[in-house]
Amino acid sequence: MIETYILRIGHRHDRDQRVTTHVGLTGRALGAKGMYLAADDRGVVESIKSVARRFGGDYHIEDGVQWRQCIREFQESGGTVVHLTMYGLRIQDVIGGIRAASKVLVIVGAEKVPGEIYGLADYNVGVTNQPHSEIAGLAVFLDQLYEGKELECEFPDADIRVIPCERGKNTVEL
Repeated sequence: MIETYILRIGHRHDRDQRVTTHVGLTGRALGAKGMYLAADDRGVVESIKSVARRFGGDYHIEDGVQWRQCIREFQESGGTVVHLTMYGLRIQDVIGGIRAASKVLVIVGAEKVPGEIYGLADYNVGVTNQPHSEIAGLAVFLDQLYEGKELECEFPDADIRVIPCERGKNTVEL
């Protein structure tokens, strides 16, 4: 599977904690290896780490990241940078080229994304050219990238495992 990381930029501490946490959790659940947060927010970091500890898997989360440096270092290491934006090229037209990468950094914005991002990204991708949630955009992108294989991900070292059931909640403490 392609090694995928998320770079969250534009996070506003008092306003975006829940959404940024959900960006990280969605990325984790759908196959990403980790998230870089271009802001200082230990609450978001600890919340995502707590889920990863309880539900398993190895998920890297780091806050206080300088986004320009993160992008530059990722590209210098051979990675491909994808900026999710409703103004980008249609995902169905570019996903094949993105799948050829060995590792991908997905930029997910919060507030208005600096225009510089459009020039730094290898791909500016729209999952739809209509306003939508960045969480939904990330989920659709990862599903298209992994062609549904992410739905079979195993999360080793879990303390809690969810047992699929038709009704109700069924979990097992390991």
